[in-house]
Amino acid sequence: MIDRVLDFLTGKAAPTTAKGEHDFELAVAALLIEAERMADCFDSAERAMIEHVLAAKFSMDHVEVQELIAAAEKAVRNATQLFPFTQKIVKTMPPEDRHHILELMWKVAYADGTLDPHEDMLLRRIAGLLHVPDRERGLARQSALDKLKKLTQ
Repeated sequence: MIDRVLDFLTGKAAPTTAKGEHDFELAVAALLIEAERMADCFDSAERAMIEHVLAAKFSMDHVEVQELIAAAEKAVRNATQLFPFTQKIVKTMPPEDRHHILELMWKVAYADGTLDPHEDMLLRRIAGLLHVPDRERGLARQSALDKLKKLTQ
């Protein structure tokens, strides 16, 4: 029992809410929720962007997206760190595709039109945990900005 608690606290074990066939989806959603929480104030544009990118990425309908977001919010509240979520992504995605997760996070961070310094710090940290080099992180950021610009035109 103590070993399981220590594994959870040190990030060696995933949160108990992240077990099942949708671990990857939950991990991605949790990181997006965390990006939303980093801003100084809650913005409905960021929540709408989370819903949009999850629906597009995982081909989910509105109800499925809402269920995933609820599960991700619970997982984030119960987690002591982001490592279990990033570790699930690292184990699931090949290295050359992980920058796509950062692109999704950049879309959420910029959904309200501004980048909070805490959001920027989080994305730098997540990039490191996902083993995404700085250059690819920057390209993901630019790609997200370009796509957001097209959405608003």
